[in-house]
Amino acid sequence: MESTLPAVAEELLKEIKKAFQETSHVPDDLLLGLKFIFGPSAVPALDLVDQRSVTRVMSPSGRTAYQVLGSSGKLYTCYSSCHFCTCPAFDFTVLQKSESLLCKHILAVYLSQAMGACQELSVSEEQLTSILLAEEEDEG
Repeated sequence: MESTLPAVAEELLKEIKKAFQETSHVPDDLLLGLKFIFGPSAVPALDLVDQRSVTRVMSPSGRTAYQVLGSSGKLYTCYSSCHFCTCPAFDFTVLQKSESLLCKHILAVYLSQAMGACQELSVSEEQLTSILLAEEEDEG
């Protein structure tokens, strides 16, 4: 995980990863910390992880993006390297109003990484480019 989050959030995600590796579950105290730091995004993000809705999309060159199947059934593209999601909630609550650190989709990406719960999908460079351009067209 890159240092795009506050140190306390980074540390919490590291603790979740460690606990999950040791016990295959996340203790209640860390779940409370998750709720405290990430607020209303925490529980929906955990639901997305439980549903295995996060897919890491990789190309042969090593370029990586994440796709998260949202609760609405729409597929959102997330970039953990620059802390960005294509969903409307990210645009509104994170970028415009600065009410939240991130949306449930990016939090689900971070949690899936910590818990080893990402689906993996290898695609060609052209396929990855199409995925990224499709998101741009949706926004435009």
